[in-house]
Parts: sequence; C-alpha cells; structure tokens
Amino acid sequence: MSTRTARSVTAPFLAAYDALLARWPVPVEPLTVRTPHGTTRINACGPADGRPLVLLHGGGATSTTWFANAGAWAEAGHRVLAVDLIGDPGRSVHDGAPLGDVPGLLGWLDTVLDQLGVPEADFCGHSYGAWIALEYALHTPTRVGRLALLDPTQCFTGFRPGYLLRVLPLFLPRRTPARARSYLDWESGGHGLDPAWRELYALGYAGFPASPVITGPRPTPARLRALTTPLLTLYAANSRPHDPHHTAEATRRAVPHATIATIPNTSHHTLPTSAAPEVNHRVLDFLTPARP
Repeated sequence: MSTRTARSVTAPFLAAYDALLARWPVPVEPLTVRTPHGTTRINACGPADGRPLVLLHGGGATSTTWFANAGAWAEAGHRVLAVDLIGDPGRSVHDGAPLGDVPGLLGWLDTVLDQLGVPEADFCGHSYGAWIALEYALHTPTRVGRLALLDPTQCFTGFRPGYLLRVLPLFLPRRTPARARSYLDWESGGHGLDPAWRELYALGYAGFPASPVITGPRPTPARLRALTTPLLTLYAANSRPHDPHHTAEATRRAVPHATIATIPNTSHHTLPTSAAPEVNHRVLDFLTPARP
C-alpha cells in the first residue's frame, strides 16, 4: 500500500480515534517512543509521579478502548500508560524490523518501558492484550508488580471451536467494515457495544494492512505455577471466545493465589465499558491492597 493510499484509507479511522480519545474524562498526554520495530504511541494520563499502570488493549481495539476506565484509574493516582500495540490498527507505526515471534513481541515491550523510563509497573490487559501481559509477567517478573487480566484469551484455556469457525472470515481477504461490525454484533449479542468504538474497530479492521498476529501456545501448567505476581482475572459472563466459568476454574487451579470474578451481563468485547463501574472498582481494589 502506497503512503498516499494509506493516508486516504486511514484518515476516517484516525478521525474516529481522536474523537474517542477526546471522550477520556481526564487530560491525555500523547507520547511517542522509537523502537527497532517502529514508533509506538502511548496515551498517558494521571499524575506524572503516580505508580505506572500499563494498559494493553485487545486485538484491533486500540488504546482508546479504555475511555471508560482510564479516567477512574488516573484520578485514583495511577500514571496510566495506554499503549497502541505495534502492528495493530492505531497510531503506532510498524515501519521497522518485524517482531517475528513471541520473544520479539516481549522485547518490543521491554524497549517501550525502557524508553518511557519505567523499570517496573502494574499491568492491565484485555483479551489478546491480557495474553501479552501474562506472557510479559512470566518473561520478566521483576518488571510487573501486579497483573489484572480482563477476559483473557489463550491464557488458561483455549478458544471454543465454534468461536474459531465464526471468526475465520475475519482473516480472509476483502476486509470490509461490515464484516467487522457483524462479528462484534454477534459476539456481544447486539448489546452494550459503544457505537463510536464499534465504528473505530470496523474502520481499523478494513483500513489497515493485515499484520501477522504474534501469538504462541498457552502457558504450560509449570510456567503458571511459577507465577508469583499478584493476579486478578475478571471474566465476562456472556463471553463467546471461551466458557467463562470453565476458564475461571482453570485459572483457579493453575494460579491458586489469583483473585477471580465473573461479571454478569457482559460479553468479551463489552466487559471494559458496559461494566465499567464494577471493573474499575475491582481493579482499583486489587491495585491498592489494604495495608496491614
């Protein structure tokens, strides 16, 4: 795709991105850092001297997806660092070396934190971003203080076979906004999706060249048993990618010290927004445990 064509295709997406970012209820500082893989955009908010909280969004969601959460966490004193995943739709630009594999993806995140001057932080990830956050905690436990995962996928159980069949068309050529909208409406049951975010996701899906998704096998039981990082997992009761109750039980067996809850009346994609008051409260309680 030529630069001129890319600009024309992504212009509506970038306008929608900026409009959703403008809905964050706190001032946002756009940061850009350079890595060997390209430039990475971080939307930061909260006090500069607050404890860092790194947010990793789900695939295709962009960092703007935290519009219902970042303000509450920033106002509680956290320095929120919402990252646009490189190679994904968003304002990060993957114009450098390929990520290649999982170590490359985790190395990119190492570099982002180094460039931000953040030696250690708490992490919160949703969906694919939750898988990255968990892998990062297993990869570099000294850099992750506390770990919150929102409806994590490929972490403790696999995808439902029926879900994989339903999402297969998303990876076929002729990517259109209508295909993305149809998928989101099916997954959410047509309820709870923010219309502006739904449109942003659809425009990003259709307007950006498809990049290889860096993923890997689920962490083995032995690796999960070695996890000492405090862990919170919140599951969406109506999640289609996996059975939330089965996955919660698998999480409890794999990481006995984890705090686990299932949030009613939420789907995989709507969990951070439609249940924002409860999600925000639970995450804040987890990040600021009571002092003895």
